[in-house]
Amino acid sequence: MPMFHAVVLIDHQSAKVMQFDAEQSHLETVKAHAHLTRHHHSQVRTEHEFFSDVCDALQGIGEILVTGTHQAQADFNHYVQKHRAALVPHIVNWETVDHPTDAQLLARARHYFDHRHGVPGAARPS
Repeated sequence: MPMFHAVVLIDHQSAKVMQFDAEQSHLETVKAHAHLTRHHHSQVRTEHEFFSDVCDALQGIGEILVTGTHQAQADFNHYVQKHRAALVPHIVNWETVDHPTDAQLLARARHYFDHRHGVPGAARPS
């Protein structure tokens, strides 16, 4: 069962999707597809497959913080807006970050959601 909050760290090679609550977290890594497609003979289809897989990993999550490089976020945002509009209201913020560890990423996300909801120490809205 998906947790209420998630943070995504995305670049063009992989995405870390970390679902969490006040007590626990679950990390899933989604890798980009490394093949050229016969149909398009380009990386466009490959990027769409990757972003689709990331969106699939975010299904059922209430609030999502997306982090990563500026360009990867822009490309993912464009994909979500065009192909997965139902996910848009669940993405609450976009932040550019530079290679945080998993622990730093989780701490940043917990801090963000705690302050967003005005409940220090809690990762879920009341």
